[in-house]
Amino acid sequence: MSASGKDLIVIPARYGSTRLPGKPLRQLAGRTLLERVIANARLAAQSVEHCDVIVATDDKRIAEHAETIGVAAVITPIEIDSGSARAHAAACARESQPQLVINLQGDAPFITHHTIAALVTALRDGDAQVATPVFQLDWDRLDRLRSHKQSNPFSGTTCVRDRSGHALWFSKQILPALRGEDALRREPWAPVWQHLGLYAYTLAALDWFVANPAGVYEILEGLEQLRFLENGWKIATIPVPAPEYALSGIDTEGDLALAEQAIERLGDPFPT
Repeated sequence: MSASGKDLIVIPARYGSTRLPGKPLRQLAGRTLLERVIANARLAAQSVEHCDVIVATDDKRIAEHAETIGVAAVITPIEIDSGSARAHAAACARESQPQLVINLQGDAPFITHHTIAALVTALRDGDAQVATPVFQLDWDRLDRLRSHKQSNPFSGTTCVRDRSGHALWFSKQILPALRGEDALRREPWAPVWQHLGLYAYTLAALDWFVANPAGVYEILEGLEQLRFLENGWKIATIPVPAPEYALSGIDTEGDLALAEQAIERLGDPFPT
């Protein structure tokens, strides 16, 4: 490790969601979304060591809630328009700046501490400046993704990887196209990887990201990680198990209802 400060898991948590106002404070099976995300972040920080957790928000109510849970919070400017930029602002506000920054959205209660920790380890030990998790689809999951995209074409992101596990591309389309699919289906796994929306960065990479404009394909796809790929940065894609809970993020009342149903069916993943 360098002489810089501890690595930092930042949980960006905006109050003013247009589709679900006050989202981080909304209850899911008796606990707030933010409480659930904090619990996973804490476990990840403990497992990798030399790592802190902080909430970055635009609202005093969220900051106060974080502090009652026992996690520090920083108020960042309300005009910040992305989680990555909010994570950067929180990192730069530290007295001793971190070497690595993990951007863990405050509406993602089902991303496990194992996945968060895997990103930290990948950047500490690897040659990339950005890391993000992916999971391989079996054929049932691929069929469900295809069906879902018929009505929600911009929900679900796939990733094409090189032999070393670095990202070649991300897309809202399902990539790659599968020629000869009948033969491919003899194997249990489809050659398609889906992306989980969680990122770890070196601080230098995050500095660069916020200082540069969105790229052409980033705007077309609506995927901020393409800003890095369009400009030659390496993104390590870390294979993780397919999520047991289908929703990684909560954006609407409907998502909350589905999450409640999943917990009733599968059990509550909140760490005890």
